[in-house]
Amino acid sequence: MNTPANPLVSIITPTYNRAEFIEQAVNSVLAQTYTNFELLIVDDGSTDNTRDLLEPVLTDSRVRYFQQENQGQSVARNRALSEAKGDFVCFLDSDNYWPAEKLEKQVALFRQQPDYDVIYGDVVVIDEVGAEVTRNNMRRYSGQIARYMIRDNCVSMNTAMARRRCFDDLGAMSGKRRVADDYDLWLRFSARFRFLYVPEFFAYYRVMDDQISSDKTRRFDSNWQIITDFRREFPDAMSEQDFDLGFAAFHNRKARYLASQGSKGGALAEMLKALRLSPFRRASWRSLAAVLLK
Repeated sequence: MNTPANPLVSIITPTYNRAEFIEQAVNSVLAQTYTNFELLIVDDGSTDNTRDLLEPVLTDSRVRYFQQENQGQSVARNRALSEAKGDFVCFLDSDNYWPAEKLEKQVALFRQQPDYDVIYGDVVVIDEVGAEVTRNNMRRYSGQIARYMIRDNCVSMNTAMARRRCFDDLGAMSGKRRVADDYDLWLRFSARFRFLYVPEFFAYYRVMDDQISSDKTRRFDSNWQIITDFRREFPDAMSEQDFDLGFAAFHNRKARYLASQGSKGGALAEMLKALRLSPFRRASWRSLAAVLLK
């Protein structure tokens, strides 16, 4: 297929040693019912046969393939962003895939809802062999969502479509950390832009033991750095009360996790931080009771 002269949508797929899954990811893009797109694949120093597997699809002029030394997923995504031509940007990780109507539905939604800057949805969680695990998703929000995002990341990277101007205005992936850089991106965007949540399944999300995101301890550390940086850099994004509620929610989640790992002392320390920030929040007291009983 010929490359569109002006692709409306740029799709970014970073990959590193995902030969087992990369074909399914790429084929799900090429099978989209909406065709005015470009697919930018950045091979972040793979040592497997990723390049050989992709050779047949590189004849499709909509696909652009880049190779670099291993520098991490954020650097790979930023490399693609620097090359992207579309007015809209999507991300698809190389171990996940999309339903065929994903792009068509989101492009139509942007035409119907021009006041929104990011449109996102839900995921179907699958396991390493592709079997469905669950369709249950966390609660997600629309509009000015910063006060919800400071509590936890509700935007699924692989379902989102964002206007390119969001990146032009607030920058790309920060690259400060190898874990949760997507949270950093969407949290920053939530300070300035409007989000539309659509309760549809826009991606199949694979859960595996060797994913960076599966390391919960590192994720908590990164999330703490992210929300702390955000509060300093975007103090007007929400009220001080909403900031405190968000930080309290973070300490609640970390307390429950530490309690589940047998660290009762660490969990209690996190609960005290939550209660200092939000002493009248019922959720904090319920979490404290759960930690004490555990």
